[in-house]
Order: sequence, then C-alpha cells, then structure tokens
Amino acid sequence: MARILVVDDSPSQQLGMKRIVEKLGHTALTADDGVLGVEVCKAELPDLVLMDVVMPKMDGLEFLDKAGESNPDVPVIKINENSTIETAVEAVKKGAYDYISKPPD
Repeated sequence: MARILVVDDSPSQQLGMKRIVEKLGHTALTADDGVLGVEVCKAELPDLVLMDVVMPKMDGLEFLDKAGESNPDVPVIKINENSTIETAVEAVKKGAYDYISKPPD
C-alpha cells in the first residue's frame, strides 16, 4: 500500500483524487496548497505526489524545487485543468514524473 500525497487548492478536486487513491487501496495524505504540501512531504515522506499546478502561495512547479530538497526521489505527477504543452514540458524538465489533465479518470 502506497502513501500518496494529494495537493490541490480545490476542495472538490482534492476530495475526488483522495477518493480515487483510497478506492485503489492506498493511503491518501492531503494538502491545500504547495506550502502545506512541502511540509507534508518533508514530515510524511510519501511514495507519490499528485499535485495541481496552479495554486495560491506556491505553485506546483515551485513545489518541485522545494520538495526535492527533502525528498528528492518522490515521483510527482502534475495535474492541471487548463494544461498547455509548455506547462507540461516545464513540469517534466523540473522533475515531474508525469503530467495529466483534470479531472483524472
């Protein structure tokens, strides 16, 4: 069973992803923004991070730099509603494992 951190500032999107994670038999950790996500990532050392790109306080791209300081090997999958090729390429260049569009299936 993996420990998966879901970081999204939209309560409904966060809840939806949390439910998917738990339905698949994994433990879901949550954070409402990138700053809290970094704190949870440092404290809990999740096996995977599912993260929105556009958020207040700290966006998902900045999160990659900050979270990598304490947990450099954690795979981060970026999720964005209004994705562009440029954003996806930037996320992968900064270390994102993958990039998918909202809502996830």
